[in-house]
Amino acid sequence: MSNKDLSAFGDALRQRGLKTLHVVTPDLDGGLRGRRHAIREKGAPLGPSASFCNVLYEWDVADKVFGAGPFVGEAISLDTESVRHYPFEAKAAWILADYAGPSLAYSPRALLARQIEAAAGMGLQVQAGFEFEWLVFDETPESLRAKNYTNLTPWAPDNRCWDALSASIHAGLIYDLQETLNAAEVSLENLGMELGPGCIEATLAATDAMRAADDALFFKQVTRAFFRRHNLSACFMAQTDISTPGLSGHIHLSLHDAAGNALFRNKDTRAVSQAARWFIGGVLKLLPEFLVLPLHTVNSYRRLSPGNWAPRTATWSLENYSTAIRAVSGDHDAARLEFRTPGSDVNPYLGMAMFLAAGLWGLREKIEPPQPVQGDGRLEIPVGMQTLPHDLLLALQAFECSAMAKDLLGEEFVAHFVQSRRNESDALRRAVSATERARYFEYV
Repeated sequence: MSNKDLSAFGDALRQRGLKTLHVVTPDLDGGLRGRRHAIREKGAPLGPSASFCNVLYEWDVADKVFGAGPFVGEAISLDTESVRHYPFEAKAAWILADYAGPSLAYSPRALLARQIEAAAGMGLQVQAGFEFEWLVFDETPESLRAKNYTNLTPWAPDNRCWDALSASIHAGLIYDLQETLNAAEVSLENLGMELGPGCIEATLAATDAMRAADDALFFKQVTRAFFRRHNLSACFMAQTDISTPGLSGHIHLSLHDAAGNALFRNKDTRAVSQAARWFIGGVLKLLPEFLVLPLHTVNSYRRLSPGNWAPRTATWSLENYSTAIRAVSGDHDAARLEFRTPGSDVNPYLGMAMFLAAGLWGLREKIEPPQPVQGDGRLEIPVGMQTLPHDLLLALQAFECSAMAKDLLGEEFVAHFVQSRRNESDALRRAVSATERARYFEYV
């Protein structure tokens, strides 16, 4: 932005009565990194020479640097459309920023932006929304570490799936969470108890694709902060323990043409539109190669195990909750595709970028999907479909070898993301769980 534009942006912030701007950037794992900036009495909130050390996309979740450097200051650019209220402080706002130099090639948010631009180039508008399950524990940061993250005490231990009684008992806390999310301009369709002790589910309102991913990012950030401020801990791991349920992070998506017509709308509820068929075909065809994007942690793959609802194969269905893609068909604007493979640990930008890139490729190439699944699709492998990688190492290897990944997502992004995921895999390959010790210690 020019000095004049930045100054005008500063004026707009001051007119809203804002005093502080939290400038944040999403990292590779879906966390937020940022700094607090005072909004000056006049002029731009940040000068045109604003920069940030380009180490951000070289950090892992443990703050270990996996890249070789050199690490230098790199110019950043503010997305002035992303300003939203900061709910934990008066007269403060969040704004999303990203690098404006070479590091932009590694940005998850920029990756999604490129897929949205590709859709626009095809004359398409994308609407989307996220749905999350997560667990809340009656633990503080201190107690988590003292217990070494084992034998944790669940909040709402008597909760059952969709339990109206637990919802009534804890209505005050849930209401305060919803109000805090509203204050952060994250719109909810619904919020309620789910799956068992300590489990809650939220469905975010559908909106344009980038806003939907931003909402998902801030939803998780605000939710974790909210419960910590109440001496509780919210967890979005895909699988926290062998005794807890796998937790989902589903993505709902629909396409509209330039005239606003819903392309997934279909008069026959027993079938999907041709556009939906090709979109599904592209996603399922590329899912074995692209799985590391929505399932980007070692823990992501724990959820793809017996006893969980999570789909473990490249399948689709009409209204069947056991498949990778659930099609909601009908002659109405709510017709959409639900991508059910991601867990609650999904990086919203990576998950939606994968879903959209593969689906748009299917539309362009007119890729026909396999037959829809009628029964339990969690283990069914359709004719002509590949099996899905069952751990992070296999998934990153498939991604690294994928010519389609390099073509649709860019060689620079693929190479860097593979490096980051190899680091993540290596960090845990020698780790031994208490369950493993209990199983093998005395017998092998």
